[in-house]
Amino acid sequence: MRACLASHNINMSTELLVSRQNRDGGWPYVRGVSWTEPTVYAILALLATGEKEASGRGMAWIRARQRQDGGWPPQPGFDESTWVTALAALLPRDLLGAAAHQRAIAWLLHIQGEETSTVYRVRQWMLGINVRPENEFPGWPWIGGTAAWVGPTSLAILALDKEHGRRPDAAIRQRVQDGRNFLLRRMCLDGGWNHGSVRALGYESSPYPETTGVALAAMRGVKAPQIPLSIAVAQRFLGECRSADACNWLRLGLLAHGQLPVGYCRPADMLYRNLTETSLDLLAAETQAGRETFWLV
Repeated sequence: MRACLASHNINMSTELLVSRQNRDGGWPYVRGVSWTEPTVYAILALLATGEKEASGRGMAWIRARQRQDGGWPPQPGFDESTWVTALAALLPRDLLGAAAHQRAIAWLLHIQGEETSTVYRVRQWMLGINVRPENEFPGWPWIGGTAAWVGPTSLAILALDKEHGRRPDAAIRQRVQDGRNFLLRRMCLDGGWNHGSVRALGYESSPYPETTGVALAAMRGVKAPQIPLSIAVAQRFLGECRSADACNWLRLGLLAHGQLPVGYCRPADMLYRNLTETSLDLLAAETQAGRETFWLV
């Protein structure tokens, strides 16, 4: 019965994504203009199910929106490359195009949080302020020139680690290692992650479900002693949460470590508010069925 229900949900999600594709080939969050984030997730989800026509038109939309610096804006008309470049870099290299993919990887290697930039470190040194432990390793920001956070850092690690698996490279390996050290330094005291603050206003910060899930996905294969704490936190969150976004990332994060509870089925009454959540649910279901997406080289 569970297998039949899962198959039914996958078919329904695929049909929904195909029916909601805009005429220009991209996808909206709910309706209206196309955005990079929902378009990438829809493409990944449809590729995982073997759907080629709609995903092919989506790839054309993505290829046409790459900026000269190698990155992507969140939507057409936004004149700056941002964190969504990591999502685009997760797309299959042969479909994105070798040159476009390489430029995306180069953009990711170049970007880091402002708090680990040379200018910031020199300024701190001149003021007699030591670098805080959590700022020792570079992560990735949402937008260039700002601080690094857990979400964009985790997605950049996923993209670069996937590229390193395909084409081993010392610079990529170092950046992935630094990013994972960034995440370890930003882990909450009892495990899990929030958006990036270890302490706030003098108090230990609490973890959030979605950021715990995406960080665990980025820490796939890492054997640090802190990881079991975060796995336990993720499993607790998974049993409690009713947020589709949180549930999707928790599933993917636990699957990355082989720790999703056996036979797990998401709540049937889970409310999906936008197409990104629908796509991630489909990706999590396909990954649970043994068809990897984020980690497939």
